[in-house]
Amino acid sequence: MLPETRYARSGDVSVAYQVLGQGPRDLVFVPGIVSHVEFFHELPGYTDLLEGFGTFARVIVFDKRGNGLSDRVAGCPSLEERMDDIRAVMETVGSQRAALFGVSEGGPLSLLFAATYPERVDAVVLYETFVRFGGTSDYPIGPPRDLHSEMTGAMVELWGTGASLRIMGASQADDPRMMALWARAERLSTSPGGMRSLYEMLMEADVRAALPSVRVPCLVIHAASGSFFIEHGRYLAEHLPDARLVALEGVDHYPWFANPERVVAEVEEFLTGARTTVVTDRQLATVLFTDIVGSTERAAELGDRRWHDLVQKHHALVRRQLERFRGREIDTAGDGFFACFDGPARAVSCACAIRDGVRSLGLEIRAGLHTGEIECRAAAVAGVAIHVGARVAALAAAGEVLVSRTVKDLVAGSGLVFEDRGTHVLKGVPEAWQLYAVAGQAR
Repeated sequence: MLPETRYARSGDVSVAYQVLGQGPRDLVFVPGIVSHVEFFHELPGYTDLLEGFGTFARVIVFDKRGNGLSDRVAGCPSLEERMDDIRAVMETVGSQRAALFGVSEGGPLSLLFAATYPERVDAVVLYETFVRFGGTSDYPIGPPRDLHSEMTGAMVELWGTGASLRIMGASQADDPRMMALWARAERLSTSPGGMRSLYEMLMEADVRAALPSVRVPCLVIHAASGSFFIEHGRYLAEHLPDARLVALEGVDHYPWFANPERVVAEVEEFLTGARTTVVTDRQLATVLFTDIVGSTERAAELGDRRWHDLVQKHHALVRRQLERFRGREIDTAGDGFFACFDGPARAVSCACAIRDGVRSLGLEIRAGLHTGEIECRAAAVAGVAIHVGARVAALAAAGEVLVSRTVKDLVAGSGLVFEDRGTHVLKGVPEAWQLYAVAGQAR
C-alpha cells in the first residue's frame, strides 16, 4: 500500500505531502527540481529509498509549491516561501524537530531552513547539491551566465521528453522504459515555463552567507566520479561548521536511480550511529545474449504454426545447454535469450554448444558475452555489464560467438582460442572495447 497524499496549508497555497515509516525520529525529504509525490513511486528504487529511511525514521516527503501535486504558482517561488512550505508541512504532521535530506536544488533550501529555524532541525543531509548553482568571479565552480542561459534554453526545448534523465539518472539513460517514465515525471512535475523559472532562479540564488549559521551536523554526499557536483560538495564540506563528506561509487544525481541502499546506509549511520547490515546483492558474473539470425525471414517462409514449433525446439535446446553449463536464464524475448553464469569459460562453452546445436534445426544464432559486476534485484538483474553484453551480441555475425576482452583475459588457460575482431565503440557505453570471436578449442 502506497502512502496517502494529503495537503498542508502554507498561507494561501496547498502543499502536497506523504508520510511513511514509523522510526523514532523525523526525516523531511526536500526534493530537487523534478518531483511528484505519487507518480515517483512508479520509478524503480524510489519507494525502496523512502522505505529504507523509514526503518529508522518517520519520513515526510512533499512537493514544493509549483511542483507535482502542490498548487502551481506564477513565476518562481522564493526560498523564503518554500521555507514556509517546509514549516507548514512539519506543523501539519506534528513534527517539532527533524533532519532534512536535501537533494540537488533542495539543498540550498535545506541549509537556509536549518540556519533560520535551528530549533526545528537536528541534522542535514546534502545529496548532490550546491551552495549556489551559477558561477561568479568569487565562485567559479558553477557555470557562467552565458552557459547557464544555454543550458536553460536546451532544457526548456527538451522538457517532457525525458532528456534530463541523462543528468538525473545517468545509469538508466539507455533504458527506453525508464526514459519514458522520466519523460512523464518531467511533465507531471512542472511545465516548460515553470522549469525555466526555476532554472533562472538557480543562477542567482546563493546561500553562502547562511553556512556559518548552520550549527547542526551535516552529511555531504556526492557521486565519486562523473558528477558535476563534486566540487560543489567539497566547497560545502569545507565551509560548513560541522560537516562530513562522503563520495559514493555507483550512485546517480537522484538517489533512487542506482544503489539506493548505499545512500540509506550512509544516512542511517550518520543519524543513528549505526547502520543495518545489508547482504550484498552485487556479484561478478558473465552475461550471455543470443538471438536467431534472420528470424523474420524464416518466420515468413515457414508460416506462424511451423515457426512457433521451431522456436519451441530452439528454446528447449538452449535451456538444456544452460542447465548443462550451470547458466541461469534471466529473460527470453521473442527468439533471444539472456542468461548469467558464475564462470566465463562455462559461459563461452555454453554459447558455442548452443550455436552448434541449433544448426541441427536449420538455424543460426549470434551470441555476445561480457563479464562484469551485476546487481541482483529479485528475479531480475541490472548493471552496466548487461548493457555491454547486449551491445557485444548486436555486433556478432551469423554463427559467431563474440566476447569482450574482459572475457578473453579471464579464460586464459582454458584452451579456448580467439580471433581479434578489433576495437569498437558500444552505444551508450564509455570508452572503446576490444572484441574477440571464439575460434575453437586448442587441440
